[in-house]
Amino acid sequence: MDPIRHKIYHVDNFHSRTFLDTYCANKPGMEELLKLPMEELHYFFKFANIKGGTLIDISLGPIIFHLYSACEYFKEIILLRFNDHCIIELKKWLHDLTGAFDWTHTLSFVTEKEGISELPEEKDLRLKAAIKHVLKCYDDKENITDPLVLPPADCVLVKTALDVISKDKDDYIRNLQKFTKLLKPGGQLLLFGALNATYYMVGKDKFHLLNYDENFIRKAIEQEGFVINHFQVRPRKTESDYSDFKAVIFVSAHKN
Repeated sequence: MDPIRHKIYHVDNFHSRTFLDTYCANKPGMEELLKLPMEELHYFFKFANIKGGTLIDISLGPIIFHLYSACEYFKEIILLRFNDHCIIELKKWLHDLTGAFDWTHTLSFVTEKEGISELPEEKDLRLKAAIKHVLKCYDDKENITDPLVLPPADCVLVKTALDVISKDKDDYIRNLQKFTKLLKPGGQLLLFGALNATYYMVGKDKFHLLNYDENFIRKAIEQEGFVINHFQVRPRKTESDYSDFKAVIFVSAHKN
C-alpha cells in the first residue's frame, strides 16, 4: 500500500467556500457531481420505499443538495461532519446568514424532477426545518459522535465521506462499521463513492481519495451483514484536473 502523499480531509481541512465553488457551483460540466446524486436519491426515496423517522447524513464537505428529496420522506435529518469549516458553512446556509452559498440551481433541478408545483424557496425551507442537528464527528472514536449517543436511525446516507477519511482499505472497513452502527435493525444504507481515484483538488491543494474498485466495496458491505438492493456504477463522462476518479458508484443496502 502506497503511503498517503496528499492532504487528508479531516486532518488538514480546506477552505469550504473554495470546495463549494469548485464542485457545487452553477456551471457547465457539473452533471456527474450534482444532478446524478439528486436523480438517484429521488428515484430511491420515491420508488424503493426508503423512508422513516430519522436520516443521518455523513458527507464530504458542506453539501446539502442531495438531501432535498430526503426531506419529503424523513421527519428528521441529522448532519455529521468531520471538518469544522464545513460545519460553519452549513450553519450559514441553515440560519440564512450573510454569505451563505446559493443552492438555487440545485433547488430548481430537484423541484422540476419531482414535478412539484412549488417555489424552490419552499423546498429549501422544508429541508431546513427537517435538519435538527449539525454535529461534529470523529473517526478516531468508536462512537463517532462521542460523547453524544444518537438514537438508531432508519437510514444512513454516506456521500464520499468514507473515501476521504479512510487512509487504506482496512481503515475504510473500520469506518464503515462505525457508520453502520448508527442504523437500527433493518435500516437502510445509501452510499456514494468514487472508484479508482487517488486525489481531488481544493484550490491548489491535493487531497487524498482512497483507491478501490467495485469488488472491494461490494465485499465490504456484504461482510457487514448487509443485503445489497441496488449497485450502480457509472463511468466518468467528463474529464478535469479536479480529480482522477474513473467512475461513480451508488449502493443501496439494508441491514439483515
